[in-house]
Amino acid sequence: MSYFVIIRGPAGVGKTTIAEKLTKNLKAYHISFDEIIKKHGLDNIKVSCIKESNFIKANELVVSKAAKKLEEGVEVIFDGCFYHKSQIEHLIKELKYQNFVFTLKATLEECISRDKKRKNKIGEESVKAVYKLVSKFDYGTVIDTNGKTEEETVKEIISFLHE
Repeated sequence: MSYFVIIRGPAGVGKTTIAEKLTKNLKAYHISFDEIIKKHGLDNIKVSCIKESNFIKANELVVSKAAKKLEEGVEVIFDGCFYHKSQIEHLIKELKYQNFVFTLKATLEECISRDKKRKNKIGEESVKAVYKLVSKFDYGTVIDTNGKTEEETVKEIISFLHE
């Protein structure tokens, strides 16, 4: 039976890199919420963050494609900050398949350092803001990425998928 995986965490923690490696390893289908939010103009920040309703709209934009892949027996890997718990819960409710949620963690300093090395930097202040939002709650299995290679993190995630 197919399942989907949500990779969540702060900016700079390595969500997309891990999701892409996991996708390749599992021959899965990858959906990046950063891409969906930007592509559909839902990335406007009101007060301190992107509105919860914009993330729910993003979910609604991808649910049918994800459901089709799952029906075909293909696992789906989502990645995003998921700093609104309701986005996770909505996705789980809409996709009635087995699911795994992983919260990736690293120190704020590590996230800032990684952001500086990225092609599409978001900047220190944005990293700090997202870090604060994501850190308000943990969801699913927490994985500390500090001092781990990308391959080690992927291997750890896979170990939970095959328990």
